[in-house]
Amino acid sequence: MIRGLYTSAWAMKVNAKQMDVITNNLANVNTNAFKKDTVVLETFPEMLTKKINDINNSGNPTGNIGTMQFGSDIATVYTYFDEGNIQNTGNNLDFAIHNSNNSFFTIQITDDEGNITQAYTRDGAFALDANGMLVTKDGNIVLGENGPIILNSDNFTVDENANIIQNGEIVGRFLISTFDDVTVLTKRGGNLLESTVQPQQQAFNGTILQRSLEQSNVNAIKEMVNMINVLRAYEANQKMITIQDSTLDKAVNQIGSIG
Repeated sequence: MIRGLYTSAWAMKVNAKQMDVITNNLANVNTNAFKKDTVVLETFPEMLTKKINDINNSGNPTGNIGTMQFGSDIATVYTYFDEGNIQNTGNNLDFAIHNSNNSFFTIQITDDEGNITQAYTRDGAFALDANGMLVTKDGNIVLGENGPIILNSDNFTVDENANIIQNGEIVGRFLISTFDDVTVLTKRGGNLLESTVQPQQQAFNGTILQRSLEQSNVNAIKEMVNMINVLRAYEANQKMITIQDSTLDKAVNQIGSIG
């Protein structure tokens, strides 16, 4: 009976995490190039159960009373890097990466202590700062192969190979990071990704589309269906806890008092 309480309670914890992920997906359905997440489950390892304050029992000196299985546990939160729909914006400073799910714009991040690191994004909604430097909407520097991209004005073009052309000359090229294994990437907020290890990069084989933005790859209808299913599972586990608690109450306070 107690084991059933533990199993149902743990399942509710898993359902709560699933609901958090689904809610975040829905909240970002209109976020440029957002990549949806899903909770991956695994079998919860068996837990050894012991009697408390009963290890001196001659018949069971170890106090072990067997193992307990909690059902499913959270293995990881997996991110789908499938390309979202491409939308034409007509804005010269908007860019999208096409036909390469594992490629990203490279961004320079400076933290509060002045440390400089690299991050990655598929969100190509850029702008020019007061110094003519290409930056993200949060003011982070967009990197080219030779460092920050500096332009005279927003009158320029970018070809499919990421070359930046202004006044008829190539003035730079986007630094496109393409990863062999995208599972090394984790979300860090601000629609940015960071790599947990030094990535093994490969050549960029996609295309860059100017005046276009990639949309979120979240399917709102599917996420709503998933939300309903998770909610029903949560309510079922909640009901099981109520039933088991009621049965336990009767066993302790009614059956135990007979005689």
